[in-house]
Amino acid sequence: MKKDIHPEFHVVVFEDMAGNKFLTRSTKSSKETTTYEGVEYPVIKIAVSSASHPFYTGEQRFVDTAGRVDKFNKKFNLGKK
Repeated sequence: MKKDIHPEFHVVVFEDMAGNKFLTRSTKSSKETTTYEGVEYPVIKIAVSSASHPFYTGEQRFVDTAGRVDKFNKKFNLGKK
């Protein structure tokens, strides 16, 4: 195998927006830190993971879409004139 062609791996914590955390190795690192099982690690925040995605959990979560539509209409001036 060729030397010095592989990226370095760092121990990091991935945290999704639901608050689920898991420890793994990644080529990506972060300056933000979090405590996981009493030890401080760099944290990479992600939107969803298998622990919070409805496909894997079997739970359906309803999101306030009316607020999003209103925001879109307001942004592009598509509301009542």
